[in-house]
Amino acid sequence: MTTDLQKNIDQLGFAVAENIYSEDEITALKNMLANQANRPDATFRKTNDLFAIRQVIKEIPELMPLLFNDCLHRIIRENFGDDYLIAKSIYFDKPANSNWFVAYHQDLTISVAKRINIEGFGPWTVKQNQFAVQPPLNILEKNFTIRIHLDDTNEQNGALRVLPASHLKGIYRPETINLKEEKETTCCVKQGGIMIMKPLLMHASSRTTNAMRRRVIHIEFSNANLPEGLEWSEKSLI
Repeated sequence: MTTDLQKNIDQLGFAVAENIYSEDEITALKNMLANQANRPDATFRKTNDLFAIRQVIKEIPELMPLLFNDCLHRIIRENFGDDYLIAKSIYFDKPANSNWFVAYHQDLTISVAKRINIEGFGPWTVKQNQFAVQPPLNILEKNFTIRIHLDDTNEQNGALRVLPASHLKGIYRPETINLKEEKETTCCVKQGGIMIMKPLLMHASSRTTNAMRRRVIHIEFSNANLPEGLEWSEKSLI
């Protein structure tokens, strides 16, 4: 049976589900992340416009039981099945007066433990000791992302703007976008809600204009078996 969420994900490339976490669960997540904010690790990045933790679940494994509550487990199982694992995780904290923005793009890379040159995988990049590579299209098409919102997010504090159904166009270069032909949608999500999206969905984020903070935990999932010794850098069962 196809769920409404699954229909939106398949056809539009995204869906929003509210009330996945209680106020107590959100508070616990915020406190756990705040307690770790001043660590000097290379995966922690802090500027005036953004605080981010790469590999956040690997860095703070205590997050796992809070993130994967019964509600989230049910959503993943009903819409994607039981064979997905965590492939990548990032925590974003966009301050109230942030000028940080992200232009339209697709999420075209996966994070792996080390570089192994394999046909069909490339180009490669390295950020903060984390290897990233663009895999074959069929891997990206099967992957999905869940963004857990710790604050209300709307047009004024950087909610994602997306081009519905753009995930069906394969690799879609930003410079070819014609916004007169595309129907741009802003994905507002309340605190405790989630946004589910396909990595090939074209998406962007604006500067903050309402002095409201935006904290998001971004988790990517895959069921792909990588070839020839290539391994996910954050492989974790859920």
